[in-house]
Amino acid sequence: MAKEKFVKSITARDEDFAQWYTDVVREAELCDYSSVKGCLNYLPNGYAIWELIMNDLDKRFKDTGVENVSLPLLIPESLLEKEADHIEGFAPEVAWVTHGGMERLQERFCIRPTSETLFCDLWAKTVQSYRDLPKVWNQWNSVLRWEKTTRPFLRSREFLWQEGHTIHATYEEAEERTIQMLHVYEDCYKETLAIPFVSGRKAENEKFAGAQDTYTIEALMHDGKALQSATSHFFGSAFPDAFNIKYIDKDNQLKSVYETSWGWSTRSIGALIMVHGDDSGLVLPPHVAPVECRVIPIAQHKEGVLDRAGELFDELKKAGYRVKIDDSDKSPGWKFAEQEMLGIPTRIEIGPKDIENNQVVVVRRDTREKIIVSLDEIATKLRDILETIQEDMYNRAKDFLNEHIYSATTIEEMTEKFKSSKGFIKACWCGDPECEGEVKYVTGGASTRCLIEDEEMNSDKCIWCGKPAKHMAYWGKSY
Repeated sequence: MAKEKFVKSITARDEDFAQWYTDVVREAELCDYSSVKGCLNYLPNGYAIWELIMNDLDKRFKDTGVENVSLPLLIPESLLEKEADHIEGFAPEVAWVTHGGMERLQERFCIRPTSETLFCDLWAKTVQSYRDLPKVWNQWNSVLRWEKTTRPFLRSREFLWQEGHTIHATYEEAEERTIQMLHVYEDCYKETLAIPFVSGRKAENEKFAGAQDTYTIEALMHDGKALQSATSHFFGSAFPDAFNIKYIDKDNQLKSVYETSWGWSTRSIGALIMVHGDDSGLVLPPHVAPVECRVIPIAQHKEGVLDRAGELFDELKKAGYRVKIDDSDKSPGWKFAEQEMLGIPTRIEIGPKDIENNQVVVVRRDTREKIIVSLDEIATKLRDILETIQEDMYNRAKDFLNEHIYSATTIEEMTEKFKSSKGFIKACWCGDPECEGEVKYVTGGASTRCLIEDEEMNSDKCIWCGKPAKHMAYWGKSY
């Protein structure tokens, strides 16, 4: 007799990764499609993850002096056109508002794809003196980009994110802020999401529209594809100069400001799913799990079990854990499977024999290891178990990343490795976008993810044309 399935079946991860991802998003009830293609309804399970990420990042931001603001949703067309490179980069993705009520507007408004122009317009009116600098601002909002191909969390038309925008009196100060925010993102990915990555500067042709330099975090998903996970941009003074943002310095001279912007989105939830998930569903790191533990009574119909389970729930909640109890009339097997599908890091099983022995069974979601813990110690021991899970999940993902970074010095070697393996390949490049385009064609989609500037190059020749190499880069296929 076939083993009973307690939750709906999900496709095996290594059988069809794309379908597995869709199944997990659906079965874990993270989001649902709205009536507008490419726009999502964020359900409680998914939004709770985003809230934890927001709270974590927001604290990290404020520790560096960031202040939160909120700017409008609509951008006048004339304002968007002030920076030519910026509008050219976003033009294919912009959605336009042409009517107000029944009347046609004299000027179109775009629904913000990003807010550099709005911030610059405000600063042009309000920044006059060196005393007004720096401005280190961030907003939590949604933006709209009319993507043709969409997938939940990874690429949608409307998505949630934060966008930080800053202006500074000096080039050096702005550049320092750009790198500082990249490091904030790196710390959050490592410490909170338990996701390793490679990071660095984007190639010239991969920069954000209008930026002088773009820095990126590139995480590796289980299927071997890269996911651009957060970016920090240095604009220099060209963008603010287009908006005539000037200030009078201490020497009474009129000077330009220097700008940065940086962003992190709900794409990070997609990364969590694809890096840590398994064939039973989500596997969430404790630091970003809306529920850290689910208490599950065993043989709850027996006298005293529900009462003791309820007392345990109250004790853990009072101790500061994000905890829930499943005292429904579903069978224990159903409850276990649901807990695993939702990615809850631990469950605590408590039944008559456990109560008699003054103990509980803690089951780890990531390894399914069962740990016997005294009821007298559970409130403190559970924290140790959760921190061990957090660390172990990062280390496993880090090992996976390290095992899937390769090196190539010829295009034949690179092509063969992309056919037989999944992951990143280190290879040198002359910097010509045409060469990158040729590599992308022959490898079936590999492009530069970021430049490697802290290692010796593995060749002095471009992987494609054989001319002198200017850069070594991580190459990979991406979402």
